[in-house]
Amino acid sequence: MENQFPASDFDDWAESYDNSVLIDQYPFLGYQDVLRRIIVLAEPRPGLSILDLGTGTANLASLFAREGCELWCTDFSEPMLTKARQKLPEAHFLLHDLHTPLPPALERPFDRIISAYVFHHFELVEKASIIQSLASRYLAPGGWIVIGDVAFQNRAALEKFKIEVGKEWEEEYYWLADETIPVLAKIGIRVEYQQVSPCAGVFILRH
Repeated sequence: MENQFPASDFDDWAESYDNSVLIDQYPFLGYQDVLRRIIVLAEPRPGLSILDLGTGTANLASLFAREGCELWCTDFSEPMLTKARQKLPEAHFLLHDLHTPLPPALERPFDRIISAYVFHHFELVEKASIIQSLASRYLAPGGWIVIGDVAFQNRAALEKFKIEVGKEWEEEYYWLADETIPVLAKIGIRVEYQQVSPCAGVFILRH
């Protein structure tokens, strides 16, 4: 099946992406607050190993770099990674599409796995499959996953916000916390969810 979110779309966006996220409206309403919440919930400290999935231009990774963490970052857009490398030359960057297994270079345990504004490109069943693999194969003992994204408590909240957004709305696989939590619980993932803005929230996932 053709990927409806091809890397080429993000290649073209790389040059202007950092300006896009500064516009505090859907889909990036509360973007900076989401990144700050992720870093608080991840509890970074010097030397902690971090895997950032879909790093984009490394806006989230940069916050962890300031805390002295060891960073491994993936993205499926080479132009995005070029921007990221310019910001964080000391980090490890790999070109990778999350629709496929992680590359051998990442076959190691990570203290935290993080991601921002990536997983809404995957249906819930695929979200769950990726998270299960990450938790079982790539998390160090005592580690956890923190994901910030376009997300809503439930369908009613999404529909209310969709009406407010009007013609700017884009139909994607946005998280619904009340649907996500039981699905992940069935595969042994404990979930905490925090709503950060009307259209964004953060998940804390433990195996």
